[in-house]
Amino acid sequence: FRIEVVSPERVVFSVETTQIITRTIGGGEIAFLPGHTSFLGALTENHTRVWLSDGTIMNLAIHGGFVEVSDNVVTLQIPITPTPTMLRARRALERAEELTRTENSTEVEASLRRAHARLAAAGGLAGANAGH
Repeated sequence: FRIEVVSPERVVFSVETTQIITRTIGGGEIAFLPGHTSFLGALTENHTRVWLSDGTIMNLAIHGGFVEVSDNVVTLQIPITPTPTMLRARRALERAEELTRTENSTEVEASLRRAHARLAAAGGLAGANAGH
């Protein structure tokens, strides 16, 4: 089953998942598993967790929006507004990407992975690869 995160401008990312836990307004936390029945709900600000097919957990900062489940696809329709944390995380990612152009080491690669993780957790997924 898949999760698609979309903003008003574009599809931010789309990946295979095994489970998603998010929070809806007035409904509390809700978990989605493969085969979930059709669903539509309004999202509240929350920490959403996405279990990827490789077993890792992606953490998303959600700032409202909607969740829809249909045909084994969970779609999070979210507004993406840059927060100070997101902007700092983007700058860190840009610095790490610059380093990879001039230096190739385990430490630089780890720095790049950390920057991707910080940006994803800050909700700035547009500039981060979902698999990192």
